[in-house]
Amino acid sequence: MASNKVRTFLTLLGIIIGVTSIMIVFSAGQAVNGLLNSQISSFGTNIVETEVKVPTDKKKSGTSGEISSAVSLSMGTQITTLTLADMDKIDQLDNVIDSYGAILGQNQITFADQRKTITLFGANASFINIDQSKIAEGRFFTDAEDRSLAKVAVIGSKVKTALFGDSDAVGAQVKIGNLKYEVIGVMKERGAAGAGLDFDSYVYLPIRTLQKRVLGINYVLYLVSQLKDPEQSDATAQAITGLLRDSHHITPDIDPATGQATTNKDDFRITTMQEMIKTLSTVTNAMTILLLAIVAISLIVGGVGIMNIMYVIVSERTAEIGLRKAVGARYADIMGQFLTESVLVTFVATIIGVILGVLVSWLISVGATSQGIDWQFGLPFYSFIVAIAFSLLCGIAFGLMPARKAARLDPIVALRNE
Repeated sequence: MASNKVRTFLTLLGIIIGVTSIMIVFSAGQAVNGLLNSQISSFGTNIVETEVKVPTDKKKSGTSGEISSAVSLSMGTQITTLTLADMDKIDQLDNVIDSYGAILGQNQITFADQRKTITLFGANASFINIDQSKIAEGRFFTDAEDRSLAKVAVIGSKVKTALFGDSDAVGAQVKIGNLKYEVIGVMKERGAAGAGLDFDSYVYLPIRTLQKRVLGINYVLYLVSQLKDPEQSDATAQAITGLLRDSHHITPDIDPATGQATTNKDDFRITTMQEMIKTLSTVTNAMTILLLAIVAISLIVGGVGIMNIMYVIVSERTAEIGLRKAVGARYADIMGQFLTESVLVTFVATIIGVILGVLVSWLISVGATSQGIDWQFGLPFYSFIVAIAFSLLCGIAFGLMPARKAARLDPIVALRNE
């Protein structure tokens, strides 16, 4: 092997690439999981979210029903049954501290000669107490302003920069659609919380103002309720479910197999933060396993390379094998020799792959962080065990047949090869 460095390097390369990929996949999986949990935690961990859902027929339940509902909503189906009256009823539950409703819209905002299309985010005054958003300048609107349909607005940091630059925004008059609104506050920079959720680009209006003066509607998109005891979130979710079914006059179907009420008729979906974190962790773990299965192909290719090189080595050392067997080497001795060499090659490639995998994973983390992404570098301990165990298994599995061929050589025939 030392005398054929290029050949040996090419043999190692397949294993190196495979192990490097395994380390990157594990690191990326852990980083993505942490990123998603961080984004969810930014909304608060002691909340329950109630959002609209399109009812489905009996045949579509569980995941099938959720997909059907999501498709219907994406295609423009409107659910108008979730209202602020529902929020007031939810607030009466023992484990609920406070709630806010939310709705989204779009319109043009104008200030001086600046004009841009922005997302309008309507919410109750309770939003600033429940959500993780903070005020940088001025104040948030009050419940009295919300109920009186006041023409006041709080703008995101990016909107402030786009319209006002370094000038003061609080107290200025902006035009949204055909009406003028007073800017009473500027939100602290928060950053994007996922696709389509750039809170810094929103203009915040009292929800009733957005409903009545801009959109002409009476419903909300979702409700967020803050809980006294997060440990009771599942029980609270069940209580909200019963309350909304009564309010919306929904009689659920009963699953004959379990005797439990199904959710197919519900025009709402309730999600706890613990449930959301668990679901996303399941998804990221499944993606990690899928990627590892793909990466395993490169390790198998590397193992085939090792098998080929070991066959070549056996052919080149036939005389040596014959001599060893002639002076007393047993079948197990020859098998052990060539298996050791195969495992040694794989182990060296594994160590190089692990080092490269850690380095590349760290560089990815540095690059993502420099772009403002909360991508934490880290590798679970079991990733090293999996990488080493899998690669050594390849070394044994693909070295076994060449070693067996060497061990079964007839010593007289092998010596004649000299």
